[in-house]
Amino acid sequence: MAHADADAFVRCPWPKDDPLYLAYHDEEWGVPEYDDRALYEKLVLDGFQAGLSWITILRKRENFRRAFDDFVPAKIARYTPKKVERLMADAGIVRNRAKIEGTVLSARAWLEAMEKGPGFAELLWDFVDGQPKVNRYKSIRQVPSETAISRATSKELAQRGFKFVGPTIVYAFMQAVGMVNDHLITCFRHEAVQKLARKI
Repeated sequence: MAHADADAFVRCPWPKDDPLYLAYHDEEWGVPEYDDRALYEKLVLDGFQAGLSWITILRKRENFRRAFDDFVPAKIARYTPKKVERLMADAGIVRNRAKIEGTVLSARAWLEAMEKGPGFAELLWDFVDGQPKVNRYKSIRQVPSETAISRATSKELAQRGFKFVGPTIVYAFMQAVGMVNDHLITCFRHEAVQKLARKI
């Protein structure tokens, strides 16, 4: 019997036919993420996406990881103005000074949350009571760009010193890290990512 081709699956329409985007949709997007460092990386990359498309960031993700020391916050928190200038000269990433400097400030806020707070993952997941919020949208038009929860999360992160954490960026982040399941109900990943959830 022929192996079922991945293209035969019904999925969300947004990756279209880009292989990198399809792999991201099928393997990463919406999968509940509980790792403190990985959550920091994703939040920073979503901040860099502001004003751009996610596929642009996805194509540069390995460059970002190389440039930003694999997104280890303890290293990034110590970046000097000289290091910021080196990053501004790196054509492999998005060269936006405010976003680069924001990454450093967010690393410091992350360290603070880890040392004096509940930890980054717990801080975030508390906003959804430790469990992914499961939506049952049939059409991409039904999916909001922000919600009351993303606004509350955004406000908390901003107060803690995180940068580029507006409600829309935060909602895109929540979708990506599985805090909300916004795969359409027709998508083969809707049920699959739900099975990966665990209480935090």
